[in-house]
Amino acid sequence: MAQTNTKSKLSFAPQLSVSATYMRGGTSKGTFFKLSELPERCQVAGESRDNFLLRVIGSPDPYGKQIDGLGNGSSSTSKTVILSASDRPDHDVNYLFGQANIAKPMIDWAGNCGNLTAAVGACAINMGLVDADKIAHSIDDNADSGICEVRIWQENIGKTIIAYVPVYKDADDKVQVQETGDFELDGVTFPAAEVKIEFIDPVDATSDMFPTGNLVDDFDVTGCGLNTDSVKATFISAGIPTIFMKAEDLGFTGTELQGDINSDGELLAKLEKIRATGGVAMGLFKDVSEAQTSQHIPKVAWVGAAQSYTASSGKSVDANEIDLVVRAMSMGQLHHAMMGTAAVAIAAAATTQGTLVNQAAGAGELTEVRFGHPSGTLLVGGKTELVDGRWQAKKVSMSRSARRIMVGEVFVPADAF
Repeated sequence: MAQTNTKSKLSFAPQLSVSATYMRGGTSKGTFFKLSELPERCQVAGESRDNFLLRVIGSPDPYGKQIDGLGNGSSSTSKTVILSASDRPDHDVNYLFGQANIAKPMIDWAGNCGNLTAAVGACAINMGLVDADKIAHSIDDNADSGICEVRIWQENIGKTIIAYVPVYKDADDKVQVQETGDFELDGVTFPAAEVKIEFIDPVDATSDMFPTGNLVDDFDVTGCGLNTDSVKATFISAGIPTIFMKAEDLGFTGTELQGDINSDGELLAKLEKIRATGGVAMGLFKDVSEAQTSQHIPKVAWVGAAQSYTASSGKSVDANEIDLVVRAMSMGQLHHAMMGTAAVAIAAAATTQGTLVNQAAGAGELTEVRFGHPSGTLLVGGKTELVDGRWQAKKVSMSRSARRIMVGEVFVPADAF
């Protein structure tokens, strides 16, 4: 009697593999994807894409560690990037950033990651998204190295960013991205090649860089748990919406490290109330409850006059080496260094006379500042202009570094998205 070979239906979902690149950019790390290589239903915005990326990162994780993903349990590493060839004139690549919440099933698409921006140009070149002739002509005929200018369209905020990516000719005369070097970035353990970044017109000409219309406001913080109902604040939308306050008004010095802030639940709750209240003042939220669904913006930061302190690495930061100190919160935690987008806000505010950031840096007409952060220092430059009674940031620049850590496949259960 013949036997029938019947296959029983699997009681579990197999894993699907998707090409991915794991990169460090600035003081952040993220998982990079080429849009066309994502599962088809994830190539468009929506629930499937969000769920796929959350599973890649390992969120939501009630333990806060993202052990079952690539996130590593911090806002600096819980990041995803989707790249595609740009169809915009004079641009090479479209860059879409997603900040994955660690504990909640949510990806915030509201803003950019300035640190990972440093990796976008290099990753785009390696993914084949930048025109081969442009790459080849970035090195002069008689030279062995050069700079490839990658023009990036940042899709989250609709802005142009230029990355100046160092390249070289290998033994086979093929142009490669230079990733190693001697440029040291505080907050990153090892040196690498320097990547210069320019944020072009980080504020729309039709928008207000200072959304309240003032360089300094009396910020009503009633009910936020402070010893006062009002503090001075500079609200700015450049790079990312940010609320700058004086360190002393919050009971800080401006030299705090992560352990001073992130281990104090009561203090974190106060700062979150301030963030939500500031978001309403900036017109980002109708009421404070909306802050729960938009944890990426606005950022809360505090500034102080230049002073000496010991950075988290044990490095001594001398007051004579810096213009001011700045600390900033990211996704409910004090950032271990400084977010790239917040650095843009710092540059724009510092180079605008009269803001709290400008005052902390010594006031006057400034074109660049070096500020102290928990891991060390960072130099940023900016150009702002008063046009028809409104301040506009024309350009902000800084140097970062980036490096591929892994290229391969990421595995996700087929029923996860």
